[in-house]
Amino acid sequence: MTSEKTHAAEETAGPRPRRLTYAAALAALEGLALVAGGVWMLVEGLAGDPDDRGSAVTGGITLIVLALLPLLAARGLLGRRSWSRGPAVITQIMALPVAYNLLQADSVAIPAGIALAVVAVASLVLLVNPATTQALGIRGPGRAQDGKQ
Repeated sequence: MTSEKTHAAEETAGPRPRRLTYAAALAALEGLALVAGGVWMLVEGLAGDPDDRGSAVTGGITLIVLALLPLLAARGLLGRRSWSRGPAVITQIMALPVAYNLLQADSVAIPAGIALAVVAVASLVLLVNPATTQALGIRGPGRAQDGKQ
């Protein structure tokens, strides 16, 4: 093992912080919600009577494919992979405008918008937390690889 890998392993050794586990759980929850929505749209498009069958099927497949991002990020976070924080943060940033649009609706979508906004903000707070960053072995800007500045 090289000294870089040994140093990174020393920093990430020990139990996984609860914040990291919570961030992974929230990302997985978002991914599962996207899969459920995609399957619902797909089934509705194929078996139901949608206005535009092609759009319903395309939308369903798109949601299922988009679900891969938070699901892979959740798996990476649980495995303490440093690469996983980027996709997890991107997922939360993409969720905020969706939540805003849901909040602007005059329908039952408003509670969904509130829930999505709360989950996205909570996930972002957990993902940028210093304990999470350290557990993933991510160094801040300006820090040399060998620990010297």
